Amino acid sequence: DNFKEYDPDHKGVISKKEFQKSMENQKQYHQSEIEFLLSCAEADENDMFNYEEFVERFHEPAKDIGFNVAVLLTNLSEHMPHDTRLSNFLDLAESVLSYFEPYLGRIEIMGSGKRIERVYFEISESSRTQWEKPQVKESKRQFIFDVVNEGGESEKMELFVNFCEDTIFEMQLASQISEPDAVERPEEEEEESHSLLEELVSEEESAAESS
Repeated sequence: DNFKEYDPDHKGVISKKEFQKSMENQKQYHQSEIEFLLSCAEADENDMFNYEEFVERFHEPAKDIGFNVAVLLTNLSEHMPHDTRLSNFLDLAESVLSYFEPYLGRIEIMGSGKRIERVYFEISESSRTQWEKPQVKESKRQFIFDVVNEGGESEKMELFVNFCEDTIFEMQLASQISEPDAVERPEEEEEESHSLLEELVSEEESAAESS
């Protein structure tokens, strides 16, 4: 997305100089790392190259590896919080953990031997975007307010379940509204329903005539 700032016409190409400037503005890479990435870019005679192919070739595999490393270190830190050797690794990987923290989801399940096991998964960018929508944020705020003001544990659990159901519905609704053809789909489905109904009526009439 940072490269698109230098590609207003969405052609998918930028110059090496623009690439370098974009990388420096992110303040996440050392100069030696930027120079290495520049050396990997295959530019044409005008010093332009396809940044989308470049990202797919280098960034996506690196992102997968980085996410798995973040999961491993997070899991170890939760099981061995006082291990000094692990603390050294966590310090070295602080930037990696900070980068992937918003994308790292956790759920707890009942595993073998009736033991609680924690499972990690990647939260997609689209899910994070939906979660930040105003209507979902308002639901979270209202849920916290209701829980604080309610007394019994059973009431709190009921509120939590209702909150989850409402949030899922709101996220699905927000996703449908954001789709460009969301308005067209009901009409298409209605036309398909009418077509199916007409076929059934026609078949019934044919059967009646033959009998």
